[in-house]
Amino acid sequence: MNTPLEDPVVKADISLIVKTLEEKDCANFFENKTVLITGVAGFLGSWLADTLAALDSKVIGVDNLATGSLNNINHLLKSNNFKFIKADVTKLEPPKEKLDIVLHLAARPSPDDYFKHPVETLLTSSEGTLKALEIARHNDAVFLFTSTSEVYGDAEVIPTPETYWGKVNPVGPRSCYDEGKRYAEALCIAYLRQYGLDIRISRIFNTYGPRLDWRNPGYGRVVVKFIVQALKGEPITVHGDGLQTRSFCYVSDNIEAHLLFLAKKELKGEILNIGNPEEVTILDLAKTVIELTGSKSKIVHTPPRPDDPRRRKPDITKAVKLLDWKPKISLREGLAKTIEWIKPRL
Repeated sequence: MNTPLEDPVVKADISLIVKTLEEKDCANFFENKTVLITGVAGFLGSWLADTLAALDSKVIGVDNLATGSLNNINHLLKSNNFKFIKADVTKLEPPKEKLDIVLHLAARPSPDDYFKHPVETLLTSSEGTLKALEIARHNDAVFLFTSTSEVYGDAEVIPTPETYWGKVNPVGPRSCYDEGKRYAEALCIAYLRQYGLDIRISRIFNTYGPRLDWRNPGYGRVVVKFIVQALKGEPITVHGDGLQTRSFCYVSDNIEAHLLFLAKKELKGEILNIGNPEEVTILDLAKTVIELTGSKSKIVHTPPRPDDPRRRKPDITKAVKLLDWKPKISLREGLAKTIEWIKPRL
């Protein structure tokens, strides 16, 4: 691995991703490529940066650190193949380097965060996506936009395929995130139609693992929230009755899918669900976390979130076919890895 990464859990997972890409003859695609990543200090951005560094890509990372953390990328600052730019994507100046790939991940994905910053959330998806697309257009670079399962809203079709148009409240409290991502998708497709730009869109379902921000209890990411509460022996706080479902994908499966998506040249213009179709209720998730941590925490129910979708399960038929990919890590295995990563940091 050509990166000074020392985190044993993350390092082991990235080694397996690289091995899979080598086995599928996709690893060579990334050698000597220059890749711009917005949101590089965030959860998925930092994982992509580390994996691309391991694949001998040169990474230019952009982040304003509003939600990302330098802890996720400090080790990369020692690498000659990594450059960090602290900037807001809505004001980003084009890098001087010639770019091969632009990965636009900058976002405020946590409900607790975007409820407090609705304007910034919308501008990141609108003005930020425009900036990133223009940079890609002037470099004739492949552009990948990480969208979200939130574009489906409270889906009436379960499992949800990419052909479903969604059921979204355009003025609800979640609309700053949902509608921002829907607009960004439309803008990406407009650049494909008008300029012929090679765009790809991933609709990411709940993803978890090491580097999710566990330090802020209001962060809103349910897996790490439950793990921290359990490890501290605090009550596990479940919104509503806990019978709402989600499908949780471990981060290494997510990263592998995204890199396969990029490496296949014939996938220009495609939109893919990326997630794990293993559906679980939030209540069962809480019980599993308590079991795996050996915690004595009790489950406490709090008021439900407004406009909270009752079910969330991806149809990944298209990704399985086009990427020759499917998630490998079960929920219990992924939770165990995440607990192993968080526990010594408490």
